[in-house]
Amino acid sequence: MRGTETMELVGAVPPPPTGAPPDAGGGTAVRPTTLPELLLSACLPGSAHMVRGAWALGGALALTWGLLVALTVLRWDRITGMLSARPLALDEGLALGGLAILLSGVWGGALYDLGVRSQRPPRARGDSQWAMAARQLQRNRMAMAGLGVIVALYLLALLTPLIAPFDPVVQGDIVATRYLAPSGTHPMGTDRFGRDIFSRVLYGARISLSIGFIAMGIAVTLGTLLGALSGYLGGLVDGALMRFTDMMLSFPRLILLIVIIAMFDASIFLVVAVLGLTGWMGVARIVRGEVLSIREREFVQAAVALGMREHRIIFRHVLPNVLAPVIVFATLGIGSTILVEAGLSFLGLGVPPPTPSWGSIISEGRDSLLTAWWISTFPGLAIVFTVVAFNLLGDGLRDALDPRQRS
Repeated sequence: MRGTETMELVGAVPPPPTGAPPDAGGGTAVRPTTLPELLLSACLPGSAHMVRGAWALGGALALTWGLLVALTVLRWDRITGMLSARPLALDEGLALGGLAILLSGVWGGALYDLGVRSQRPPRARGDSQWAMAARQLQRNRMAMAGLGVIVALYLLALLTPLIAPFDPVVQGDIVATRYLAPSGTHPMGTDRFGRDIFSRVLYGARISLSIGFIAMGIAVTLGTLLGALSGYLGGLVDGALMRFTDMMLSFPRLILLIVIIAMFDASIFLVVAVLGLTGWMGVARIVRGEVLSIREREFVQAAVALGMREHRIIFRHVLPNVLAPVIVFATLGIGSTILVEAGLSFLGLGVPPPTPSWGSIISEGRDSLLTAWWISTFPGLAIVFTVVAFNLLGDGLRDALDPRQRS
């Protein structure tokens, strides 16, 4: 009895249960995958996982595989038409390539996880900061829901040429198809030119999501480099870069965007460049503050004492330690960038027509809100769900990457 109490007090690990012999590495031996399970997984990815008890992973694999196969079967005529067309359009090629990669990835990933990864002996979890942050993020249901919505939106944007039932820019019989209410043929109705709103919202997602992602990538890259140089070099470099940053922050961003875009012909590339080159100031100040603290730590001083060059110290030792706040800023910034782009398109300064974007679709329906409410409502809801999803993921990343917020 005393020995048992002592073992419980010191937290000794109890022996493995009967029927689970320990392996050579000290873990519990895994159940080998049988041939019927492999064949079952080859026929329906995820089904063998559910048989083995992994219901969440198996269900996700089976659902994804079923949706992709259904899309392939229902759109087979369109797929063959795209393949026979010469030359193949870029967006159609990306959609076909994305569908092929997703199908092979789900099928091969299920077999690999079942036949290789699940057969590895269990080992202790890593104690790195990224591993702990990943586990903390997985516990946050709202953040994982936001991540799921974001992944679904980008997959829809990638496969839009296969999903959209109509061409988003071709006008139909205006007399017969204009201002049709939502129905089975047109799930989101039509506009004044007889164009399908559902197809335009899907194609608008490609524009809005691409602009938000690429523009924020430009802003984060530029702001991280300038903030790292300013914080690490200090002195005149720090003063000059921060005064330039303060000057850029003093201009109202929306007014600056309107002036720059109004001076040139509007295009997607111009909108992306302008949004990226006017959104780096916040991340630059965040990175500078982090670098000012990191450059005084022992591992940086040791690198300086060893004679490493400044650019190597910045890229190998400083920047990897400031990625956490940069990732959070980028995730939250994508949602705000999508809002800014929608505002520019609403004002007629974004992507030029007839290319659809969420902001331009809302602008087209503002004169008929009472009679054709669906024109502005559905793209507006798409913006709301997208921005909320990015904000939920950003909040979850902030809590997961901050050690003080971990429970």
